[in-house]
Amino acid sequence: MNKQQVLARVREDGIRFVSFQFTDVTGAVKSLDAPVERLSQALDDGLWFDGSSVEGFARIQESDMHLRVDVDTYAVLPWTPADMRRARFLCDIYQPDGRPFDGDPRGVLKRTLEKLRQRGLTFQVGPEPEFFLFRRNGGDSIHPVPHDVGSYFDFSPNDEAVRVRSELMAALNSMGLEVEVGHHEVALGQHEIDFRFADALRTADNVLTLKYTVKAIAAQHGLIASFMPKPIFGINGSGMHCHQSFSDLEGNNVFYDRDDPFHLSRLAYGLIAGQLAHARALSAVVAPSVNSYKRLVPGYEAPVYVGWAQTNRSALIRIPRYTEGQYKAVRAELRCPDPSCNPYLAFAAMLGAALDGIDRQLPCPEPLNNINVYHLNAEERAQLGVSELPGSLIEALGELDRDPVIKDALGPTTYAQFRTAAMAEWEEYRLHVSDWELKRYLETV
Repeated sequence: MNKQQVLARVREDGIRFVSFQFTDVTGAVKSLDAPVERLSQALDDGLWFDGSSVEGFARIQESDMHLRVDVDTYAVLPWTPADMRRARFLCDIYQPDGRPFDGDPRGVLKRTLEKLRQRGLTFQVGPEPEFFLFRRNGGDSIHPVPHDVGSYFDFSPNDEAVRVRSELMAALNSMGLEVEVGHHEVALGQHEIDFRFADALRTADNVLTLKYTVKAIAAQHGLIASFMPKPIFGINGSGMHCHQSFSDLEGNNVFYDRDDPFHLSRLAYGLIAGQLAHARALSAVVAPSVNSYKRLVPGYEAPVYVGWAQTNRSALIRIPRYTEGQYKAVRAELRCPDPSCNPYLAFAAMLGAALDGIDRQLPCPEPLNNINVYHLNAEERAQLGVSELPGSLIEALGELDRDPVIKDALGPTTYAQFRTAAMAEWEEYRLHVSDWELKRYLETV
């Protein structure tokens, strides 16, 4: 849209306030809010803000940062009341001298995608973000309880969770996400809403939109929506499996090769090989929280072992089935990301690993079809050349430190700030005395 089209839409939608949004290095959404009367000037001139207090942004002595509005990200926030109707735009971040800010996560992804476009390709991603709906366990308790008693794909016409999920899907559709399906997941109170795949930048924008929309509408129902990877001990955690493919600039999927035994092209094999080769370092970016590694353990359907397969959900990368003749659906599903990640950085790192596999023509290992890797012992996995994802955030950060490809995908500024934020989280976790420790040791030692 151009400026006049945007202003016409805003008038038609009855917008009173506008949120100009961006993310910090951890993926937290930040916003500058203004009355709608400021929109015209913001579209022309952008907005200045103080970046010194934003995680991963400017130092105090160079704090001025500039937001430039991406008009194509306009969306009405459907949970806001009619007399205070609010819209949002996502923004790109620039330095005072007009250069793109190296530490802008959205800018990191845009620059990585531009390198791919110069090869005549685009990166398509279709994520499957999972989340929990909880009730509070009395007052302000931090131990919430699941909102329902359903299980995988369960349906009940009187299930309150179904009504909430339906409202969520309607809201997301109105914001342009093109929701394909929503369903109950395996664990109590766990849900998944899938939206149509798109180019990686739009998809990352959509992941952010989904997360804060789900939280806002859940709150209106007195519920807590959580994208925490492992909120409850002993049951499945929440992942964000990412279906990936490359297309040419005309939109044709280039992952299919009818002459290959698995119907995969050289580019598809390159992506698989690259992401497997960098999986241990990649995990620091796509599973970036201390809690992520309580999901990535055997026994709860989360991928732990580094390999690929066509029909095996225990593998890190899976080639999903597709209807005969529907070759546009050929894709590779990376199963280790979780919804605590910054989607811009996660997709940039995933693409960086893929391009390394393609450029260096890394050999793709044999698929783990018809092998349940969870049932193999360490010796059997070693014989197959199957390694393991890191078992903790600090181990993953060590792998990231040693991986120049993933570091380069983030860029030096973003890598340094990402690592600083992650280490601060690790140190806080390391020093914290948990309920488990008190129960285990307080009276026994």
